[in-house]
Amino acid sequence: MNKKEIERIIKKNKRAFEILEEYDKTHRLPFKKKRMNIILTNKAIDRLKEISAETGKPMSRIIEEKVMGG
Repeated sequence: MNKKEIERIIKKNKRAFEILEEYDKTHRLPFKKKRMNIILTNKAIDRLKEISAETGKPMSRIIEEKVMGG
């Protein structure tokens, strides 16, 4: 394989290589989810339920997007 072919493969599969690089650093897959228990006020839970009903997104995704800046 020559350098051009390697660069083409890397460019074509950029996301896969990023995932593998992240796994090498952290030993975690970035798309794997983990269950976690948290405590929220009733007011926060009610607001999450409202947002969930408006957007159709699960509450966990709403929290994740806020935390990750999405």
